Amino acid sequence: MLLFFILGLLVHFVFFGSIFDIYFTSPLVHGMTPQFTPLPPPAKRLVLFVADGLRADTLYELDENGNSRAPFIRNIIMHEGSWGISHTRVPTESRPGHVALIAGFYEDVSAVAKGWKENPVGFDSLINESKYTWSWGSPDILTMFAKGKKPQTLCHLYIYSFLWKAEFFHAAGNNQSLFSKVNEEKIVFFLHLLGIDTNGHAHRPTSREYKDNVKVVDDGIKEIVSMLEHFYGNDGKTAFIFTSDHGMTDWGFHGAGHPSETLTPFVTWGAGIKYPQKVSAQKFDDAFLKEWKLENWKRQDIHQVSLCKELIHLALKGLSYYHTYDRFFLGINVVLGFVGWTSYAALLIIKSHSNLARGVSKEVKKPSHLLPCSFIAIGVLVAFFLLIQDCPWTYYVYCLLPMPIWYAVLREFQVIQNFVISLLTFPPSQLVGYLFVFTLGIEVLVLSFFYRYMLTAGLIAFACWPFITQLWTRAKSISLSWIFFSLLLAVFPLMPVVGRKPDIFLVMGAGLLVLLLSLSVVTSLIKRKDHFINEELLLHLFQVKTINSVYHARISASKLIRGVCRTDIALLYFIAASSFVLPLLSPTSLFERLFSILLSSMSAYLLLSTGYEALFPLVLSCLMFVWIQVEQETLQQHSVSYKQKVTSLQFTCHPDITQFRQLYLDDVRRAFFLVSFGLLRCCNSHYWEVLLLLT
Repeated sequence: MLLFFILGLLVHFVFFGSIFDIYFTSPLVHGMTPQFTPLPPPAKRLVLFVADGLRADTLYELDENGNSRAPFIRNIIMHEGSWGISHTRVPTESRPGHVALIAGFYEDVSAVAKGWKENPVGFDSLINESKYTWSWGSPDILTMFAKGKKPQTLCHLYIYSFLWKAEFFHAAGNNQSLFSKVNEEKIVFFLHLLGIDTNGHAHRPTSREYKDNVKVVDDGIKEIVSMLEHFYGNDGKTAFIFTSDHGMTDWGFHGAGHPSETLTPFVTWGAGIKYPQKVSAQKFDDAFLKEWKLENWKRQDIHQVSLCKELIHLALKGLSYYHTYDRFFLGINVVLGFVGWTSYAALLIIKSHSNLARGVSKEVKKPSHLLPCSFIAIGVLVAFFLLIQDCPWTYYVYCLLPMPIWYAVLREFQVIQNFVISLLTFPPSQLVGYLFVFTLGIEVLVLSFFYRYMLTAGLIAFACWPFITQLWTRAKSISLSWIFFSLLLAVFPLMPVVGRKPDIFLVMGAGLLVLLLSLSVVTSLIKRKDHFINEELLLHLFQVKTINSVYHARISASKLIRGVCRTDIALLYFIAASSFVLPLLSPTSLFERLFSILLSSMSAYLLLSTGYEALFPLVLSCLMFVWIQVEQETLQQHSVSYKQKVTSLQFTCHPDITQFRQLYLDDVRRAFFLVSFGLLRCCNSHYWEVLLLLT
């Protein structure tokens, strides 16, 4: 059995890794000859300003007094350059955003396995194709583009400030070598402005600090532009671009695809840029132009992949073809392997817990070499096919892994045959009905990944289940509890995703319910025992006190504008750490240990909750406790008395495998319930308010 679990882990690790080879692969094509335009460029130098985390509406809109927060940029829009909105793509993070801006392609999705700070593949960018580049800003961003640079490309990395920029040009005037470099062609000045993003995370984009930072950036850009024009004698050979890598939601997050995260400003002026154009009407579906009072100034949005639409469409179509060329082939092999492993695991269960294996002849026969030789021959052919195509070594793993798995499955052909024969003993209408219900249930689970309300439909079906069984007549109180908690849990998938705005009353309400529940259970435990157990009582009371402390910390967090005091922070860390230890100190009986796990997990869960999601684990846990009682009752239908054994089960006991019962059709329903409850927990998407408590 240990070998089976080890092999199972290895197989699932391979299947998990296949996701990155099938879907998360680099979109870049290497080995092409670089191309250059023979026409002289209108600009000798580019100045790129990237305001990290700046939203388009924050820059363009007017304040409550009708004034612009960025008067210099506003003046550029009206008198000197072009403006619009740049539509970024998910993930709206700093690293992929800068890769799209400076390298000219959307984020390499294979980087999800290697982190955002380091680009996993080599690529050409504006910086390493320029002659010289000087950069100011966050080291996380600048060092990324410094890698792979050409020998003649210099990249000076400083912590950003406008003062550093001024000192740099002052030094250039006194240093002949530096002066000659800054007067070359194909040079880039890159300023990464991190302050707006930092203020957005700390105070949210609607705060005064965030908006005041936009004014600071505007003043700094004005100084830099004036200094550059003076340094180069207004030669008209400098192009300026001001944009952002991503926006930010109202609650201070980014990374997803909300319009507040994907809509960023784009303002450009200088050499090669057309002057502003006044228009009487513009073709945009949104109402931004009137809100920003810019409806008379031509807006030019930037969709990086929609320029030269026909050419780019054909190029992307060809790239997509080669990029996904092996996707179907690899997907088929992974599916074969996964189905084979599932079949093998099911056969082991059937052999151990049914009579189907008894009909298999145990006489010693001369082993047939046809089956192993066939699989070896197929494996050799597959390996040769991969070899002549020069495939990566991972392809060999994905394609050859199904061979031994399906060999192990087909070795149990007699068991499979007996299983099929036993299925055919069912009446055809009943068999079709079972298959239909099974298929429908699987489809509901799959659709729940895309539509959360499908979980509600499944839970309503769970609530109706006792009515079609003997459970309703044999245990009405348990059935009513099952129906109540199933319907209550069905409400959660219909509720909106929780944002960052906290609702302390819902969190406190959830904590109060846990407190009342714990007191009720502790009281019942005391009454049930023949003597007073100090250790058990103190343990549960300590857990209750821990949850009580959570309420105090949450109230403190809501009252303090700048965050939680150090004493509360220390208390919160202690609560979080103790939540992992306390269940190990609780009694080992089934219900007492499970209840201890519930209390400990709830104390940690409340620390991270912002609204109604604090109630979710409590309702789910109540339904799980009822489920244990329900399954005990259903076992009575098969004349198997496990009720006393389950209630007295100890976590430290090793069950006797000789007492394992035979399989019943009802076990398929139990497995489906188990998968559904696990999936329900994963699909209960919400944000956790960690920042509020630990800042």
